[in-house]
Amino acid sequence: MTLWDETKSVPVSREMVWLAYKKVKANGGSSGVDQLSMDMFDLERSPQLYKLWNRLASGSYFPPPVKEVEIPKKDGKVRQLGIPTIADRVAQEVVKAYLEPRFEKIFHVNSYGYRPGKSAHQALATVRENCKMYDWVIDLDIKGFFDNIDHQKLLLALKKHVPEKWCLMYLERWLNAPVLNKKGELILKQGKGTPQGGVVSPLLANLFLHYAFDVWLTGLSNTVRFVRYADDAIVHCKSQRQAQWIMARLEERMQSCGLELHPEKTKIVYCRDYRRKENYRTVKFDFLGYSFQPRTCKSKKDGKLFLGYDCAISTSSKKRIADKMEELNIIGLTHKSIVGVAQFLNPFIRGWINYYGKFRKGEMNPVFHLLSKRLVRWARKRYKRYKTNPRRAWLWFNRVREQFPGLFYHWQVGITG
Repeated sequence: MTLWDETKSVPVSREMVWLAYKKVKANGGSSGVDQLSMDMFDLERSPQLYKLWNRLASGSYFPPPVKEVEIPKKDGKVRQLGIPTIADRVAQEVVKAYLEPRFEKIFHVNSYGYRPGKSAHQALATVRENCKMYDWVIDLDIKGFFDNIDHQKLLLALKKHVPEKWCLMYLERWLNAPVLNKKGELILKQGKGTPQGGVVSPLLANLFLHYAFDVWLTGLSNTVRFVRYADDAIVHCKSQRQAQWIMARLEERMQSCGLELHPEKTKIVYCRDYRRKENYRTVKFDFLGYSFQPRTCKSKKDGKLFLGYDCAISTSSKKRIADKMEELNIIGLTHKSIVGVAQFLNPFIRGWINYYGKFRKGEMNPVFHLLSKRLVRWARKRYKRYKTNPRRAWLWFNRVREQFPGLFYHWQVGITG
């Protein structure tokens, strides 16, 4: 890279910009309002990064509007994402990388979302352990959290930990950056909200909820446990009475912070199993794509079956995988052999199993039975001898599975479907 002059008013170095660019490039993502893709950005990378560094380091950088995109939610509605330009993502990454280490020192151990060294699987494992010790759960859902973060309250938290005026200046500019909606209209912020899709947004969200939820709940009661992943949280309580009391306090707390609990999605759940036999209607909750509910378990000591309380891939997650299979058009794939089909599908299959197969992997069998049926239909379309004879097509498929058990990734890990 060109050696840039670093005698600037803001301590943003060329190395900070370069490291941020590499992180943004590795994460990928689509273009923003300038329609500049990563490939196009790379064609003029050096002048683009120089211009960005020059503006950041002189205090004259102003973020462009954020592009609004819609992604479908599992309830049939859509979630609004705000996609910054690639240059703006690099700028946000510079500030995020600068602030994240100091925020990490204060964040709660049971906050897992968008944090280095923490994962959704760790959060799920903690919830599993807590469900063995605590009989009651509050399944918490904050309505439109990212759209309703109060800027003034967030800035109070930021000023507590960020003395650098240049950081606060840029963070305020990002908070106030307008959104370009699908109609081409510029929507100005009304003192609240940070776009889902922004690089710095998860860090700001975690800081907001650190004070609005984590610190507050820890001070409210030392007999409850919680696990939070961004704005999804599970609170573990000893009794139904305690759960109801905590729920009421949570509603008050969220309102005082300018937030609202989702009235339909927030609920109290009873962790029923062979020991806990109270008659309570709601015994299931979903968290991070898994369903926690009463399930048949096998004792490690004597192999006997008993009713336990555990998690496995949720019904909605199975549906999302099925929808993805439909989108991939497996039956219409034009590969000449099943080997080519396997090479195409294995990255998807590996991703599904690596995430949803972490706990009770066998619960994914129905998903892969659906895949098997699609592969047989592919064979019937591809080979004339199976077109009118589904039985022969299934015999062929089972023969392939026996002769090449490592062909598909789910076969390798013992899921036959």
